[in-house]
Amino acid sequence: MTEHRRRLASSDVGLLAAMKAVFLRDLRVAFRQRQDLVNPLLFFVMVVTLFPLGVSPEVSFLREAGAGILWVAALLSVLLSLDHLFRHDYDDGTLEQLVLQPQPLFLLVLAKTLAHWMLTGLPLVLLAPVLGVMVHQPGNSIAVLCLTLLIGTPALSLIGAIGAALTLGLRSAGVLLSLLIIPLYIPVLIFGTGTVAAAAEGAPVGGHLALMAAFLVLALTLAPFAAASALRISLSNS
Repeated sequence: MTEHRRRLASSDVGLLAAMKAVFLRDLRVAFRQRQDLVNPLLFFVMVVTLFPLGVSPEVSFLREAGAGILWVAALLSVLLSLDHLFRHDYDDGTLEQLVLQPQPLFLLVLAKTLAHWMLTGLPLVLLAPVLGVMVHQPGNSIAVLCLTLLIGTPALSLIGAIGAALTLGLRSAGVLLSLLIIPLYIPVLIFGTGTVAAAAEGAPVGGHLALMAAFLVLALTLAPFAAASALRISLSNS
């Protein structure tokens, strides 16, 4: 019985070490290719900055539509970065080695998705207060906006990992990825903007945040399995 427990403990340590290695490797690769790291953030800032110039700079309009502008810009920024989630590993053969590892592939995919969120989603959350002030959002709305982005952007990365895995190795993968993923992003977008709108009206937002947390838990539970299966399918067809 003691020997069995030691084997379980050693396997857990090996699994955590593998996930940590994948996570840290993705961070190092991203900082070497800084253009891929900076492009989604610049896109986020440019969309939010140019929208008032192209539509209306009136304070009342921006105060009403600001949360939607920020959420749509964040969604598109995450979508812009998804094509690189597995692409570099696919091109240099690292992805095939991950599939052959003894550790469960879905946990390695989860580590890669977490690294993607740390590099893309978390910076968007940190930029949101500054851009929220730019579109004349009140203080309580900015706080709720940041909270919804903190809950919603990991779900966007997890859902996007499925589409990135399915379109891996295909021509015009970016267009197909958008067609596959945007419909799945709509519930997160609706509840994200709805939560901020409720906060602006003084309504309770606990129910909205609970639903967003439920979406995140659902994505965290199912998306790594789906992405791992899609990776195996894509590699077998390549």
